[in-house]
Amino acid sequence: MEEMCGIFGYIGSEKASPILSRGLKNLEYRGYDSVGIATVSSRLETRKDAGKIDDLRARLNLDEVEGNVGIGHTRWATHGAVTAENAHPHIDCENKVAIIHNGIIENFYELKTSLAERGHRFASETDSEVIAHLIEDELSKDSSIPGAASSWNGCSFEHACVEAFKKLRGSFAVLAIHEGEEKIVATRKDSPLVLGLADHGTFFASDVAPFLDWTKDVVYLENGDLVVAKRSDLQFFNLDFGEVARPVSTVEWDLQEAKKGNFDHFMLKEISEQAETIQRACLQNMEVVDRIAGMVRSGFGVFFIACGSSYHACLTGSYLFSKVAKLHVNVALASEFENYEHFLTENTLVFAVSQSGETADVLEAVRAAKRRGSRIVSITNVMGSSLSREGDELLLMNSGPEICVLSTKTYTSQVVMMGLLACALNGDHESCMRKVKDLYMDVYNLTSRSMRDQLKALARDLASEDHIYMIGRGLQYTTALEAALKVKEVSYIHTEAFAGGELKHGPLALIEEGTPVFVFVSRDNEDRIISNAQEVKARGGFVIGVADWNNPVFDRWIKVPDCGDLNPVIQAIPMQVLAYELAVQKNLDPDKPRNLAKSVTVL
Repeated sequence: MEEMCGIFGYIGSEKASPILSRGLKNLEYRGYDSVGIATVSSRLETRKDAGKIDDLRARLNLDEVEGNVGIGHTRWATHGAVTAENAHPHIDCENKVAIIHNGIIENFYELKTSLAERGHRFASETDSEVIAHLIEDELSKDSSIPGAASSWNGCSFEHACVEAFKKLRGSFAVLAIHEGEEKIVATRKDSPLVLGLADHGTFFASDVAPFLDWTKDVVYLENGDLVVAKRSDLQFFNLDFGEVARPVSTVEWDLQEAKKGNFDHFMLKEISEQAETIQRACLQNMEVVDRIAGMVRSGFGVFFIACGSSYHACLTGSYLFSKVAKLHVNVALASEFENYEHFLTENTLVFAVSQSGETADVLEAVRAAKRRGSRIVSITNVMGSSLSREGDELLLMNSGPEICVLSTKTYTSQVVMMGLLACALNGDHESCMRKVKDLYMDVYNLTSRSMRDQLKALARDLASEDHIYMIGRGLQYTTALEAALKVKEVSYIHTEAFAGGELKHGPLALIEEGTPVFVFVSRDNEDRIISNAQEVKARGGFVIGVADWNNPVFDRWIKVPDCGDLNPVIQAIPMQVLAYELAVQKNLDPDKPRNLAKSVTVL
């Protein structure tokens, strides 16, 4: 079983429950199937149910729960139904221990079987619940556990947590609380967990954005760290009871970047920010960029690995590396990278790309490459993320927090960074920076009200369609792939992209009278892709051109300036707006598409 979700905790001088509710609202992009909190005051109190935080906050009176210590969870289910029983927090048999968990416990079945044989009663279908029962089981034993360091002062709850955590296999970030004790015990292994430090207390969360309302001072935990947080004390250990030190960092993100402001949805806000964010993507340390370019030249085999939109950015990068730098790179889905592992050597260079820096498939691929001695270049948006710490070199997207589940501004930032690297391999990153600077007004105009109105009208015409297809060649093929992903994941309309030359090898059979087909055109492939559009038109297809000029074959035309090698940036933006408008037309929430969550931290 597996699960991906958001966890949040607070201990301090203020009432915990309103802080937990607000933090969970800020975390909703990581999961929104169910919500729950647990606090400690005179007793342990847990409230949870299926549903979104806005609905449950009032219905369960979440803000009224007493106590200055609490943990909260918002779930995105991958296994186990969306029910109150499967919602977190999970408790032990005696209602004394409560835990929340993000990750996957690979050996949960054998643990659950063993615990059940000893009389433990389980209330849920999740793997996470075994953690609460493991802690309960350890608490029932002699509190004197061999090997405990003197710094633990014989605190049995900490001991019980450590012994329980040692039994877990898989990935996990866990927060645990215990009735009668004002403390939170936490650990992480291959799942994200960050601390926030404020004057009035300590915060725990899956990433930094949820507690930016209170603090920008953060501690990034290492794998195997254990934290014991009290109201006036904070200690860091490893699971062998040794005390460790962890530095405090300051997050550079602006708090307002994590807020919707005057926009109806984060998706539209983040689309509108791209005139700025693509400029920030170029603000790199050029010594690092040149050093990475040297690694590419000296490497024997270069791989780009990623998932989803980042994978499409990597495909775009492979075309740019070939066209601009005359170099071949391999592109692999991170989830399939294990099938290439036997080719890796110490001379292999692997570019790992992930917005969150916590994508489980990407991290697993990185660790496979490191086992072979390969060098890693990490490209991520989140400083302090697991990926940011796994690489030999690091490039940050500088996009600011992206809250909507769909990638928009981070996708275009990744494409810009691929262009920058390709130009750097020619010793000419200045040319890329000039081209990106020249895009500012073009991107601004593509997110303007007049363009939105045009795309809103198109969305009204397409909202009832069952199928949409997209075609392109070269860089426009990778753009078609990304555009199709945006439309399908937010509007739930089946949308597929094909290379234009592949139409006659099967996809033309899908075209019938009125079938919408988007055609992405650039000056350097106009003749052949227009010929493909005519093939579609001859079979009754409804052709929508995305180009700098109108063509008689187009039934509708989305005017986008031709920007050469940066067309994948400029052509993606109106398709993001169209996807947004399709969701709005269908009364869907573009920020929280069904069955999806922002940061996929399970394999």
